Amino acid sequence: MWVANILGGAATLLFGLIIRVFNASGLIAGYNTASAEEQALYDERALTRFVGNLLIAASLVLLAGGLLPGAAGIPWLLFVAIVIGGIVYMNTGERFRR
Repeated sequence: MWVANILGGAATLLFGLIIRVFNASGLIAGYNTASAEEQALYDERALTRFVGNLLIAASLVLLAGGLLPGAAGIPWLLFVAIVIGGIVYMNTGERFRR
């Protein structure tokens, strides 16, 4: 199980860093398929910064779970909770609207 945690954490960390550092909004599902008019309604910089930070935080949970013995499925449950919480946070309150 530790191999899955390390590989999953490394892949998630890589995508998080790419989105955060390079403002790769094309990797954000839904935003990349929106029309140009709809994309103009959102603050792309704030959105990519939040999604990148969310993925980096979630990856750290998986990486820590891969290094801790006997963690079993707990890191994956925390990973899912962080991602779902982040998605709910992003989609409520119009936080990234201009």
